[in-house]
Amino acid sequence: MKSAIVSRSDNAYSHQLDDFSYGLKQGIPIALGYIPVSFTFGLMAVSGGIPGWIAILISLTNLTSAGQFAGTSLIISGKSLLEITLTTFVINIRYILMSLSLSQRIAPETSLLERCIMSFGITDETFAVASLERRDISFAYMLGLIFCPYLGWALGTAMGSAICSVLPAGIQNSMGIALYAMFIALIVPSSKKSGANMIIALVAIAISSLFTWAPFLKQISAGWSIIIATIAACFIGAILFPREDL
Repeated sequence: MKSAIVSRSDNAYSHQLDDFSYGLKQGIPIALGYIPVSFTFGLMAVSGGIPGWIAILISLTNLTSAGQFAGTSLIISGKSLLEITLTTFVINIRYILMSLSLSQRIAPETSLLERCIMSFGITDETFAVASLERRDISFAYMLGLIFCPYLGWALGTAMGSAICSVLPAGIQNSMGIALYAMFIALIVPSSKKSGANMIIALVAIAISSLFTWAPFLKQISAGWSIIIATIAACFIGAILFPREDL
C-alpha cells in the first residue's frame, strides 16, 4: 500500500516536471523577443533620469510592456498618481479579459495562490501560447512558460540600463527615438495583416494628434490624452468592426 502511494507521488512529480519543461521550451522564443523591447525600456528609463536599479525593479514587478512604457514615461514627466494609475489601468485592462478566458482552462486542483502567480505572468504572448493548448493548463506548465519571458524582460532592462548609464548625456537624450521606433515596429506588421487594425491605429493617431496640436485640447496632460485616445479608438473600432460571430 505504501509503495503504491509513493509510486503515485513519483508519477505526479514526474508529470509536473514534464509540464514545466514543456512550458519552459515554449517560453524561450518569447523571452528572446522580450529582450530587445525591455532593452529599449531600460534605455528610456535611465535616459529619463530614473536610476538603473529602479528601472530593473519596475521590470521585476511588472510584465506589462506598453503599460510599463506609458506609466514610466508619465513618471518621468512628473504626472499625478491618478493619471499614472488610470493610464496603466486602461492600457492593461485587456489582461483581465485574458485571465478570465484562461481561467476556464486551468486544472481544477490549482490553488488560489498558484492562480495568482499564473496571472502575474499572463501577457499577450504567453496567453496566445497557453490558449492553444488542448488540455487543462497546469500550474507547472504555466510556471515554465512564464519563467523565461520573465527573466528575458528583466535581463533586457538590466542591459539597457547598464549601457545607457555609461553613455554620454547627449546620446542618452537621443535614445528616446528608440521608443517610437519600437511602437512603429509593433504597429506596422499588424496593420499589414488587418485593414481594421490599420484603421483603428490611424484613428488613435488622429485623436492623439488633436491633443498635441488643437488649441484647447493640447492643454490636457499626456496621461489623460492617452486614456481618452485609447478609449475613443476602441469604441470607434467596436462600432466599425463588430465581431460577427458573437
